Amino acid sequence: MKQRKSFTDQASLKGKKILLVDDDMRNIFALSKALEESELNVVVANDGKEALKKLSENEGIDLVLMDIMMPEMDGYEATAKIKIQEKYKNLPIIALTAKAMKGDREKSIEAGASDYISKPVDINKLMSLIRVWLS
Repeated sequence: MKQRKSFTDQASLKGKKILLVDDDMRNIFALSKALEESELNVVVANDGKEALKKLSENEGIDLVLMDIMMPEMDGYEATAKIKIQEKYKNLPIIALTAKAMKGDREKSIEAGASDYISKPVDINKLMSLIRVWLS
């Protein structure tokens, strides 16, 4: 997971707060490590219900990385519940899914996601997407 870092890339992301929602500890570990190396602050939630709770408990979340396939409350439902709240209507949400099926992107966008990336996540591609949505 080597990534190229330039000063401008770092400066644009430093200190931003990301809510990472995933039920797989391996994904959380790998993504958190990569995000923290880019000087992002990471808040973790293990399912959709916890994501809603963490969002309300943590001021200043700049972007959400939302796994789609999770128990309890999936990413589609959690995204929709976040987006119906007025204060989060402009919060960027990037959907992540392991089972890249035809229609997943459209379904994610319909639920309120700003963008979509499939797993295994290409860190450079993800960081590029994050930069786009946080600029």
